[in-house]
Amino acid sequence: MVMQRKCFSTGRHHPKRLGWLPTLLALGTAMFAGVAASAPLPPHTKIRLSVVQWMPTKGVYEQWGSIGGDFTISDAGTVSVPVLGSIAVGNLDDDGLAAEIANRLKEKIGLVDAPATTVQILEYSPVYVVGDVSKPGEYKFSSGLTVLQALALGGGEYRAPLALEGAGEVTRLAGSLKELDDAITRSNAKIVRLEAEMAGATSVNFSQQPDKADPFAAAVYNQEKVIFEARANAVDRKAKSFAELRDLLNEEIGVLEQKTKSTDENIKSIQQQVDSTAMLVAKGAVVATRQGEVERALRSYQDTRLDISTAIMRARQSISQTTRDLQALYDERKTEVASDLQSERAALVQLKLKRETSQKLVLDSLSSLGGAVKQDEKPVLGFVIVRRENGTINEISASETSALMPGDVVKVTRPSLQAVKPVEQVSAIPGADQASR
Repeated sequence: MVMQRKCFSTGRHHPKRLGWLPTLLALGTAMFAGVAASAPLPPHTKIRLSVVQWMPTKGVYEQWGSIGGDFTISDAGTVSVPVLGSIAVGNLDDDGLAAEIANRLKEKIGLVDAPATTVQILEYSPVYVVGDVSKPGEYKFSSGLTVLQALALGGGEYRAPLALEGAGEVTRLAGSLKELDDAITRSNAKIVRLEAEMAGATSVNFSQQPDKADPFAAAVYNQEKVIFEARANAVDRKAKSFAELRDLLNEEIGVLEQKTKSTDENIKSIQQQVDSTAMLVAKGAVVATRQGEVERALRSYQDTRLDISTAIMRARQSISQTTRDLQALYDERKTEVASDLQSERAALVQLKLKRETSQKLVLDSLSSLGGAVKQDEKPVLGFVIVRRENGTINEISASETSALMPGDVVKVTRPSLQAVKPVEQVSAIPGADQASR
């Protein structure tokens, strides 16, 4: 679900070109009146960043496509933006983040005015429903979501299935757990490989992985090693090509400098001929046409000297451009790896959460096979919201009307079933157990 709300941070702009801005803002206010007031952006929120700058000389806005794009706020509450690097979101809302990025770009690049910066919220971090519900799992967050609505998303109150259905459900969930375990192994391996690329390592080492002896894990690690080597070789080939071009240009400059010395000697010799011919013409020993021929030869050598100097300057300019291209190659590669690493870490957190939820559901299904709850029992459901605030995980007692925030975990419990519900759901919070698998 794309949250249709955009935030602008603008510097000083041409007044005649912005006559449409008040109208646009008024329309935006009317369209998004139903959206909740701005709030700090929680981890795993997906945003879209757009940066434009007014170009007075052209009379148009130019978009900075290399800086903008789609980003995900990390589990640590940061977002990695090209050129600026990692930015701590903290308590900033979308307006504040847009203003912060605009001001940093202004200071980083040395602009007179901050560029117009837009932060659009694409998707909030999902909420998670666990415990005594029919369909535990993650669900998309929407503004104004309450605990009762989250219970409805989770399929309502858990009801023990028949023994045969429960056995089939356990088998299906066991298969899902295996798939999630394999996906977590692949994600862990990819993160190790990306971290090695980010650190500029010459090889990737999986010896510290606890499951290195497992055949499936070993195969995954070998695949990641092949990918690491292939990507490293691709960058090395491009870098080598730039280095060879730069060496060739340096050799060309050396040859041109030798030609310059030779041309200077010729100019010096012809200049002497010009001087001597002028003296002979003055004495009447040679005709004046001879002097003209010698002077034309001198000008020809001087023109050649200028051409050689121009060629040297062009070669040096090409060397500078090649050096910049070589540096850009490494910068772009590092930015790409950083973005992939951030996305993969977020994906790993989601996989761990799904595994915890599936494991909990397996245990619930197994316990239901040992004895069903009496149908006439209607215990009062209990609700607890597990919320991470300022890096701390807190459990908050809640009711059906309690409002939820992105990333919340809703624990639903029935007093009569607490004795057979041993799995603690706090570990399902993204980032609460980064080391577990």
